[in-house]
Amino acid sequence: PYCNAGGGGERVLWSAIRTLQKKYRNVTCVVYTGDKDATGEEIVEGAFRRFNIKLPHPVKFVFLEKRYLVEASLYRHFTLLGQSLGSVFLGWEALLKCVPDIYIDSMGYAFTLPLFKYLGGCRVGCYVHYPTISTDMLSIVRNQDTRFNNAAFITNNPLLSKFKLVYYYFFAFMYGLVGSCSDVIMVNSSWTLNHILSLWRAGACTGVVYPPCDVQTFLDIPLEEKKSTPEYSIVSVSQFRPEKDHPLQIRAFAKLLKEKRLGQQPSLKLILIGGCRNQQDEERVDNLKRLCVELGVSNDVTFRINIPFEELKRHLAEATIGLHTMWNEHFGIGVVECMAAGTIILAHNSGGPKLDIVVPYEGHITGFLAENEDNYAETMAYILSLPPEKRLEIRENARRSVHR
Repeated sequence: PYCNAGGGGERVLWSAIRTLQKKYRNVTCVVYTGDKDATGEEIVEGAFRRFNIKLPHPVKFVFLEKRYLVEASLYRHFTLLGQSLGSVFLGWEALLKCVPDIYIDSMGYAFTLPLFKYLGGCRVGCYVHYPTISTDMLSIVRNQDTRFNNAAFITNNPLLSKFKLVYYYFFAFMYGLVGSCSDVIMVNSSWTLNHILSLWRAGACTGVVYPPCDVQTFLDIPLEEKKSTPEYSIVSVSQFRPEKDHPLQIRAFAKLLKEKRLGQQPSLKLILIGGCRNQQDEERVDNLKRLCVELGVSNDVTFRINIPFEELKRHLAEATIGLHTMWNEHFGIGVVECMAAGTIILAHNSGGPKLDIVVPYEGHITGFLAENEDNYAETMAYILSLPPEKRLEIRENARRSVHR
């Protein structure tokens, strides 16, 4: 439904379509989309501009009217349930407009799977980027931890916490029921695999298919210690969504600046690169800019929104550190791209980066992991203090490891 956005999920979609078209010449690929503000030609052109993906054959687009039913903003409370029920109505509209032979959900709307299987008579498959609910989410509510998806007014009230836990368990049961309808289940990482196996219990048809990481174009960037200017840049690549935790990046960077200024080190710049899908994302960027002003770092932080691929490549080529702060990131295509481009990655000590990506390769260190503001600031300071040859060694290890 959001095929014209510029995130990792969209890269998976266009890579999958390109691969299907190359392998099966007689297949017609249909994309159900809610992007009514763009034509089919513009959407395909956007995929080429953002991801460097050129489709060998045309794609048929079915434009849907009811995408607003899956917008989180529509459901102030019971968001998971609201969006899931909304996806059933959206799926029904899609089914009425076009009944496919094979239906593949690559967006995470598992509640549409039984609809297409039992009412549409389709074979159904899915590519799961992120479980709609996970055992980690259940433990957050159980332990009354405050997070972006578990508000303080709930964690401070034992009765509300118990009610939310019952709601989450009920939702997890329903999610397992609909997910197990799939004929084929693909997941994007070891972390997602563990959660889907425990929730859907369909191990026989479940397997890991890592997301397509377009590393070759980044591997073309020369790796020599590239310091023609006295300025070091720290780059973050991720959509401006709440779970990506950009405020943590800005606060850690502000702390780093405060400590670096004491030592009169080379100047530092934080560049936040990402896609904005809608007005809420744009408001989020405005809030982040206000946070920069509050912390006195607005002159040192640059926002680059919905930029073309070539500009992304240039920023990564010039960066010293690649920053990623999402807790339990399911995989982390941006993390792999940073490593391929030759930045030293600093990612969150959880999820895909911890289990699959920022792991030792042939016994050598490939990057760093951190968990909170202090960790991030300290580790960035440590990376910047390393001698150039040591940084080069880590970058070479990381680059070799992305061939996996």
